[in-house]
Amino acid sequence: MRPPVYVLAGLSLLLSGGIFGFFYAWVCSTMWGLDAIDPAVAIEAMKAMNASVRNVVFAPAFFGTSPILLVTALLAALSGFRGAAVAFAVAGVVYLVGGQILTMSVNVPMNEALAATATPPDVDAARRVWQQYSQTWQFWNIVRTIASGICLLLTGLGLFLLARGNPVASRTA
Repeated sequence: MRPPVYVLAGLSLLLSGGIFGFFYAWVCSTMWGLDAIDPAVAIEAMKAMNASVRNVVFAPAFFGTSPILLVTALLAALSGFRGAAVAFAVAGVVYLVGGQILTMSVNVPMNEALAATATPPDVDAARRVWQQYSQTWQFWNIVRTIASGICLLLTGLGLFLLARGNPVASRTA
């Protein structure tokens, strides 16, 4: 059972790091850049980015992180790595709630509402639309970035605990 748990632990780290990096990039560059340009251009650019993110490259990290972490937790538990199992399981739940469910219940509906909104030709009207969207969207993006960062740290902890190589099942009394 050990080899599969290590392979899945590595995949868990890759996916956790990928989704954290994705959300983090929006925090520290993408949204700041959009906030700095003409609001009508920002609205149209955001619409285009939101439409393009639904792809096969993004899907594994967004949809696969929690299931892979939870399967890794199960295999770690079955292999006797209780501490690692807990770390992977908590990481999976943190991302599921704070990343995936949050995104689907807050950010995606905001993106869909923006997509359905005609971009105002008036600069002041476009600025109001963009500021209302951007400020709220960024707040929730920071929340999911923090959740994804916690997920990544817990995944690292799970790997560390696996690397220590002390499964409960192999300990002698």
